[in-house]
Amino acid sequence: MRGNPDNLRQAAARKSAAAQARAEQGLREMIRRGQPITFRGLAQTAAVSLDFLYRCTEIRRRVEHLRAQQRSHPPQPATQSPDDSPSSVVRTLTAQLAELKRRHRDEVQALRQALEAAQSENLELRRRLGPRASRQTTDGVDGLVGRTT
Repeated sequence: MRGNPDNLRQAAARKSAAAQARAEQGLREMIRRGQPITFRGLAQTAAVSLDFLYRCTEIRRRVEHLRAQQRSHPPQPATQSPDDSPSSVVRTLTAQLAELKRRHRDEVQALRQALEAAQSENLELRRRLGPRASRQTTDGVDGLVGRTT
């Protein structure tokens, strides 16, 4: 038999323990932030797979318990602490960015409508002039090309 199966078992156990520790830390972080406790949210926060969370009985029970607890006691708005100042800056900048994006969309929409109106007016004017206007324009350009001053 090649390799050492005991080493593989020990490495797998270390990997599982590290993932379990990340999951526990992720749960603490989600609770601290007041985020809803979900398996997907925890998997993303802790950088572990959904499969791992569902297979690990201890973590699965804890997530289900915390989720049930959140349903029965919705989280109260957290009081702003001095530690939250970076997140309030992020929220402020995010709100400003959203407002700028909204204004940009409105401006682009207004410009598109103005362009459509101008194109429609241009088409209407061309129709009024008829085919003779396009011949005169072409003849005028051709006449200028052949001349020398």
